Amino acid sequence: MNASAAKLAVVFGAPSPEHDVSILTGLQASHALAAAGRDVVGIYWTKTGDWFRVGPTLEPADFVDGVPRGAEPVRLVVGGDERGFVTTGRMGRGRPVAVDVVVNGCHGVPGEDGTLQGALDLAGIAYTGPSAASAALGMDKVAFAGVVEAAGLPALPRVLLRRTTTEVAFGGPYVVKPRFGGSSIGVEVVKDLQTAVARLSANVHLAAGAVLEPYRPDLYDLNVAVRAWPEAELSAVERPLRTIGSGEILGYSDKYVGREGMASAPRELPAAMTAEVAEALRVAALELVGLVDVRGVARIDFLSDGDQLFVNEVNTIPGSLGRHLWVDPALPFIELLDGMVAEALARPTARHAAEGADGTVLRGAGGIAGKLA
Repeated sequence: MNASAAKLAVVFGAPSPEHDVSILTGLQASHALAAAGRDVVGIYWTKTGDWFRVGPTLEPADFVDGVPRGAEPVRLVVGGDERGFVTTGRMGRGRPVAVDVVVNGCHGVPGEDGTLQGALDLAGIAYTGPSAASAALGMDKVAFAGVVEAAGLPALPRVLLRRTTTEVAFGGPYVVKPRFGGSSIGVEVVKDLQTAVARLSANVHLAAGAVLEPYRPDLYDLNVAVRAWPEAELSAVERPLRTIGSGEILGYSDKYVGREGMASAPRELPAAMTAEVAEALRVAALELVGLVDVRGVARIDFLSDGDQLFVNEVNTIPGSLGRHLWVDPALPFIELLDGMVAEALARPTARHAAEGADGTVLRGAGGIAGKLA
């Protein structure tokens, strides 16, 4: 199937702290696809976990009070004859929504952590962006740090922070981050370890786990978008800029509080950097494309002091799908989206099979009571 002929559903929203930003990303994608004549609908995932089919050309204001007018309830069915997105027709019978590919515009948990990906795999729907495994890896700062370290890539030390932590191998001040999550939500800078541990009880975003890193005020962010289809490719590198009075680190408001979310955030693009830093960034980013198994478009965030470079994190579904970074090489947004759809069709995320489960083990197993003795 040709990507331009596929029936598309852009999924956005989700019960996540990044709900509002996800709406912006989803609407940017659905508007661009509709303008190019693609067969596309919007699927709005509410803060309470419900699903609604909406028009692809709605505006952010339509979602301020929740579900837009005219939205149609749908269900995501993962088994049986009705697998996929289903509306309720006459006589209460399910009516499938024709979808060949889901364009995933969700940020954070549960749209970017593997939860939605696993459900779509079970429902047999192709989708853009990370697989369930790569999404989970990108969302877990402890697991991702382990992969970076094992690959020998440069990174700041990062340790799991627990209520029982009494010492770490590096001194303060510290950056405390949620183990799972993105967009700088819940990230804090603290002076000492005692304060860091105390924040575990006070910061709701740290409830599922937290990591601790050294705070380096001399470091700034360098970001690059990457994709693996049709071949591994890097965008231009940006240096996001902090707004006056926004805090000690690049925060949520710096990134997303603008008319177009991440696409309208202040930045230096392309970022000025030495040839040595640029080459180190290129090598590390291309290595991470394979290590993380990038699908769709991801954004890899680095830290630098102008001489050294450190891998920070990977955003497997970046704000605005990273469209603003593709200026060198220039890549129109619709081409970026078409490439993601083509990859989703050609590179399945899951191939469930039961070969080998032929009953041999069950026939020779005997009674369960004997195995419990």
